[in-house]
Amino acid sequence: MMMGCFGVCLLAAIYSRATHSAGSFPWYSIIPPVLAVMLAVVTSRIRLSLAAAVIGGGFLAAIADSNGLVVWLASGLGRTCLFAIQTVWRPESGTFNVDNVRILLYVVLIMAMISVMLAAGGLQGVARWLEKYARSARSTQLATMALGLVIFIDDYANTMIVGATMRGVTDRQRISREKLAFIVDATAAPVAGIAVLSTWIGYEVGLLSGAARSLGVAKDGYEIFFDAIGFRFYCILMIAFVFLNAWSGEDFGPMARAQRRAEAKGKTPNGKTSSAIPDAFASAGSHPEGRASASVAVVPMLALLAVFLAGIWIGGSPDAPPQRGPWAILHMSAWRGALGKADSILMLVYASVTGLLVAAALAKTVARVPIHAIVKAVAVGTKSSMLPVAILVLAWSLKGACDELQTGEYLAAVLGKSLQPWVFPALVFVVSGLTSFATGTSWGTMAILIPTAIPVAFSLDGNVYGTLTVVSVAAILDGAIFGDHCSPLSDTTIMSSTASSCDHLAHVATQTPYSLCVAAIALGVGYLPAVLGVPSWCSVAIGVVLLASLFLCLKLWRGR
Repeated sequence: MMMGCFGVCLLAAIYSRATHSAGSFPWYSIIPPVLAVMLAVVTSRIRLSLAAAVIGGGFLAAIADSNGLVVWLASGLGRTCLFAIQTVWRPESGTFNVDNVRILLYVVLIMAMISVMLAAGGLQGVARWLEKYARSARSTQLATMALGLVIFIDDYANTMIVGATMRGVTDRQRISREKLAFIVDATAAPVAGIAVLSTWIGYEVGLLSGAARSLGVAKDGYEIFFDAIGFRFYCILMIAFVFLNAWSGEDFGPMARAQRRAEAKGKTPNGKTSSAIPDAFASAGSHPEGRASASVAVVPMLALLAVFLAGIWIGGSPDAPPQRGPWAILHMSAWRGALGKADSILMLVYASVTGLLVAAALAKTVARVPIHAIVKAVAVGTKSSMLPVAILVLAWSLKGACDELQTGEYLAAVLGKSLQPWVFPALVFVVSGLTSFATGTSWGTMAILIPTAIPVAFSLDGNVYGTLTVVSVAAILDGAIFGDHCSPLSDTTIMSSTASSCDHLAHVATQTPYSLCVAAIALGVGYLPAVLGVPSWCSVAIGVVLLASLFLCLKLWRGR
């Protein structure tokens, strides 16, 4: 496989020497992500596929500034190593890539916390409590969705906590792991992406504020974000899809086959699973001497949330609290200002440290788990985190290769020619989805397209801040999440399958048709008519009716 990757890159190098021109976006920039996706589908080996794509990206990135085979090989290897190093270290400044390091630390800590809660029986206690309301497959899926909506602060926390908590409950109701992973994934990024308080909004607002300043628009990033919420058709309709899917009990495509298998056999498929699943974490269970109590899980999660919100409030504007008044905490505008200035990723680390410590303390005092068992649980969680950590580093390395090769810019340039203004938001949604699918990162897609596509929309809007510009903003943000849902390279998709102990590629195969269905409706009744003056609430209502009609037709067709 590696030799095949090298051969593809060598042929691209030979051909591109005659076709590459300075200032243009190279056609071969799409090879690394396409190679990663194809190898992942063919081999089912995520890490190897990502590694091959990063190596290929390194050799392709060395094309423009190397002469001779030996120089090209050396330069390609050097760039490959640089892509990996830059995920955690910035050689040019001699400093750590602090945000990435903190995200990796957060993953380790949150998985250690979940492992302790599992060992202490906390998550099992929550599951038993939820079983009071999860007496059927329908109510279990609705309870899983409700838990996903409640944990709106962060998509990583959402996927890891909801998947691990509900895995046992859904197994007992003969709900497939693929269905669990879908509900977890579909209520993670869409919820965090539109929540007015989340780790996402600070990032989105930062990008939108920069675009507004460059265009001379007299609005800040939060105003643009809130203007665009009503046009977030994919996120809104995906949440509606999950509810209607759970309520109706109807499925289609690969998900229907997975559900039939689970209903008939009551277990997950046998055989080798994807490398995205940490076996030690998946098999973790409660300590035999422990006394299962829901408080061992609920209290650490509340502590995690409380520390995060307190950190955002205090750290967001350290000089402001005395002037904000005692009741400012009740005003959303104050929270928006704090979240826009706070270091949300650092607050996540503090919160996860607190959650782990509280979980360990409750495991000892409430669940009466021996200290050696708690230490072992932390070790199991840490060991289990190494697989998603490795995949995240590889995915970020691939993003570095795509940034170097200008993959996103190439896609935007190819698909963005000769457009009618009313088509632009729909096309932006498609381009954003393709970019996110190819690179596996919704945040990276936003970073590429907001500075490049919004000026085009502003120009097509007559150089005024109008509906076309606002809908285009929503299309970029939603398209990034749509592509993220379909991509086997996405970090949140990987973590959803990890937390649910579902084969990663099986999760992608079953979720993609659902994501495509919602995206098609969002395009047809949302992004296209919105520019023509159709109210956003009307588009959402029509979309929900179409989804309800789909599940009703499935129910009638199957005679239920």
